[in-house]
Amino acid sequence: MIGEKMIAQVIVDVAAKQTDRIFEYNIPTALTDVTVGSRVVVPFGRRKVQGFVVGITDKTEYKGKLKDLLVVVDEMPPLTPELVELSAILAKKIFSYRITILQTMLPRVMKANYRKILTPIDKATAQLDLFSGEPIDLDEVTDLKKIVQIKKLIKTNKAKIEYLVENKAKKKEEFVYQPNLGAHVYPEIKTSLRKNAINQLALITDLIDNIASYPKTGKELQEQLHLNSAILKQAVEKGWLKRTKKETYRDPLAEVDTKNVPKDIVLNKDQENALNEINKAITAKKAQPFLLEGVTGSGKTEVYLHAIQKALASKRNALMLVPEISLTPQMVEQVKARFGSSVAVLHSGLSTGERYDEWRRIRRGEAQVVVGARSAVFAPLQNIGLIIIDEEHESSYKQEDNPRYHARDVALLRSKYHNCPVVLGSATPSLASRARAQKGNYQLLRLTQRANKKALPEVKLVDLKHVEFAGGQFDLSVELVDKIKEKIAKKEQVILLLNRRGFANFMLCRSCGYVMQCPNCDISLTMHKDTGMMECHYCGHKEPIPRKCPKCGETKIRFLGTGTQKVEEELKELIPASKILRMDVDTTRRKGSYKKILDQFGEGKADILLGTQMIAKGLDFPNVTLVGVINADTSLQVPDYNASEKTFDLLTQVSGRAGRADKKGEVMIQTYNPEHYAIQLAQNQDYESFYQKEMVVRHQGNYPPFFYTILISIASKNEQAAAKFAFVVKRKLMEQLHAPTIILGPTPSSIAKIKNQYFYQILVKYKKEDKLIPILHELQDEAQKIKKQGLNVYIDNEPERII
Repeated sequence: MIGEKMIAQVIVDVAAKQTDRIFEYNIPTALTDVTVGSRVVVPFGRRKVQGFVVGITDKTEYKGKLKDLLVVVDEMPPLTPELVELSAILAKKIFSYRITILQTMLPRVMKANYRKILTPIDKATAQLDLFSGEPIDLDEVTDLKKIVQIKKLIKTNKAKIEYLVENKAKKKEEFVYQPNLGAHVYPEIKTSLRKNAINQLALITDLIDNIASYPKTGKELQEQLHLNSAILKQAVEKGWLKRTKKETYRDPLAEVDTKNVPKDIVLNKDQENALNEINKAITAKKAQPFLLEGVTGSGKTEVYLHAIQKALASKRNALMLVPEISLTPQMVEQVKARFGSSVAVLHSGLSTGERYDEWRRIRRGEAQVVVGARSAVFAPLQNIGLIIIDEEHESSYKQEDNPRYHARDVALLRSKYHNCPVVLGSATPSLASRARAQKGNYQLLRLTQRANKKALPEVKLVDLKHVEFAGGQFDLSVELVDKIKEKIAKKEQVILLLNRRGFANFMLCRSCGYVMQCPNCDISLTMHKDTGMMECHYCGHKEPIPRKCPKCGETKIRFLGTGTQKVEEELKELIPASKILRMDVDTTRRKGSYKKILDQFGEGKADILLGTQMIAKGLDFPNVTLVGVINADTSLQVPDYNASEKTFDLLTQVSGRAGRADKKGEVMIQTYNPEHYAIQLAQNQDYESFYQKEMVVRHQGNYPPFFYTILISIASKNEQAAAKFAFVVKRKLMEQLHAPTIILGPTPSSIAKIKNQYFYQILVKYKKEDKLIPILHELQDEAQKIKKQGLNVYIDNEPERII
């Protein structure tokens, strides 16, 4: 119970330097449910804003009179004390305002919606036609006469502006019906009904025969007795039934089929050894990070599931992250098959309502196992006994915009709070994680063979410099097409990877050399034939595919380059009888589309699954015997220090999709660079050799994991302004930082303009630099001031991409 003089320490929902601190408010005696983690509405200047209680105290150093808290928004605090504490730690580490992190921890639907309302002060003003008896939403007023009238009313003190804080999060409710009369009354009612009152007779008969099964929901009565809502309404009006409302959850796992998922799998020796080490840490409540390195198909998932079982048996909960939404359907099927209704899922493929309900189930302690993508690392799970990050090397675990957190770093912080192990699993661990395992910071666990003792697939490199192409597009070699035909003839399935979506990379006029560019970004538009549009993959700009050159008017237009759409079309021409499913951003926009495509392929309704990197990892289809990589060089050509690592990871992961069951697997990798070490070592899934080779390259270039990195980006619509401020930042860093710290730049980004903003970048590489973090926090504060001048500053700690 809160006493009279208790004070709430609140972080308010205003992301700015001036407000990135604690504000204090009196807790009125009437508000007895204020605790750390509560979401509240508070007066803030002339406004009312939402905020989060991050502390409660009985002392203050403030000399004036504190204002009162106004409202507690939720019946249960949405944030746990752990998440509140975590927000403070992260704000310092990733250069983000604390409110931004707190908001990120919640489903988007729980973000405050603010409305500016004009209300009359006296009765005479309330009678004006302007109001029509209702307050006015000022954001909806566009008529100039009304705007002038409103300003006059405010100036003469006849109306005032109020700020409403609305909660968009709505819980789902359904009607529940229960008998309103004694059991002995219903037989009498039945005898009085007409014989043709079929629906009423069905309801009364059910009340006589099955009264103990009530209360029943409206949905149950409609399904069991084929009654409509009008009949139920009538029964309530006649007094036969009593109707109440009850809260219900939207269930995103309702259609997950677990019938064919094997539940009892015997572990091999490697798996048992790994599991024993993890189980020891669970039992000892030890915050031990494990790196589970296992070749593709070695049964890492089975180790995860057994470890989760151990955590649950220890009366603790488990959190499991996967890198792509496309992986969650298959992973969720396996996890739900083991743990049933105790499983909750969190990822962006859910509707806002489903995500809100799953989040509330977790917060209320009704789910013990959480499976999700990156943001699920903030799930309000308590008493965590195990955290798993599958495919830990994936760059999608790093958030690219503010707040720029890495899920692995957050997981390690949470493991320390809960004293539980973290398992980082991958066939191709990130160099940083593997280096930490070498130093003993992580415990290395190895799975050296496939779980079913089958050999790894045979991988063949196809040198595109010396092949004959099938068709006229220079995408598919005759050798690959013949192999696809051979597999389809045997009723086996094929996965094809091309990490580039769309139909063609750019449009070229052969008369004048014009290339169609995005007006907002320094990049060519990609042709999307199925939508008939040229699209920018950076800002989303679209315009119709031109029939003649916009510059010279000639019709000599060519669409060059390739993408998944073009390859799909070419395959249909070369192998007309084949059934093809395409899986890329364009085909998976709709809710449930990931699961639908994977289910169709799993049920054998297609011969070929063609897609971008989202099909490269985690998928397990026993009938896939061929994996084809259409162009292995797409990730190799990126001007980034880790391009070789990304290429090796992608090729190794996608190769692992072949031959995962009884049938032998084959892989064909098409490339113009067959001699490159990343491609050659991926051919043999030789991670150890790749690790040794790449570490030498990183050491020579002073890149991670030998140096930490921070990327400072300065953006402006005015290129000169961005460059000028970038050099100001560089000078400041040069004055205060010293060797071995390396400062590179400023240089224009490889794509100099994105969304009408010119980007200049500075890369800081350091080993130990005490002055750097304070300087960057000063820069973060300064960024707030210079934003008014059209300059934006972004600070990215340990960036995944430096281009």
